[in-house]
Amino acid sequence: MSGAEAMAGGRSLFSTLATPRREISQGLSIGVSTLVTLAIFAFWCLITYGGLVDTTFCPPPHQVAKAFWTTLMDGSLLRNAWSSLVVINLGFFLSSIIAIPLGIMMGSFRVVQAALEPVVNFTRYLPVTSMIPLLILWIGIGIEEKIAVIFIGTFFQQLVMFADVSAQVPNELFNAAYTLGAKKRQIVMRVLLPATLPGVIDTLRVTMGWAWTYLVVAELVASSSGLGYMSMQAMRGLHADVIFVAILVIGFLGLVTDEIFKRLKHALLPWARSR
Repeated sequence: MSGAEAMAGGRSLFSTLATPRREISQGLSIGVSTLVTLAIFAFWCLITYGGLVDTTFCPPPHQVAKAFWTTLMDGSLLRNAWSSLVVINLGFFLSSIIAIPLGIMMGSFRVVQAALEPVVNFTRYLPVTSMIPLLILWIGIGIEEKIAVIFIGTFFQQLVMFADVSAQVPNELFNAAYTLGAKKRQIVMRVLLPATLPGVIDTLRVTMGWAWTYLVVAELVASSSGLGYMSMQAMRGLHADVIFVAILVIGFLGLVTDEIFKRLKHALLPWARSR
């Protein structure tokens, strides 16, 4: 390949990468992802093995790997991870199963919007962390309190986001359905719901990340199990490697959950695969 051809190829690649929403090959996508991951790992190795930071507070990779193996073998990692998974799935399921229909109605029916919007807009700005002492007084320090934290933290945010998804359904779809003689029930079941479901799943993906944040906050206070509790116990003993393990496990579980949502969307909503 001549220099001119290489330069032309480089310009073509740059043009592809710089074009908004332009598709790239799977190989290029995997390559870029791998490169960024390796760069972050290399930076971690540089600052720890190079003596740029105190390894008491930022342990090197091999120390974190050793802590992972130790906590895995003694059962504490699996026990705490399972505790967190049970709590987050219960809280997130309860929040979502109520927020999805209410949010869709809030975005589609003006009377529902008028009834719920003032309360929702006020409540969603309240810091969930400030409610934890009150929830402990009302519910106690068991699993119910942590579920309540996740529910409150995600429910009102989900309502607003589901309402926005519903409100963005084009009116042309409804007008076309009415023109074809569709009844109101058919409009809801065959037009509104199919049009909103892709956005609903995308919203669930986003809010699941918030749910993990609220879970860890809840487990840091008056808890006896969970990955947040595991981190707090490790902090008291200056075991930063165990804290890293808990953080990495949370990130891994979050990635798994995100992939599940993406695969569900692809499998159940074929009309949304190009979105």
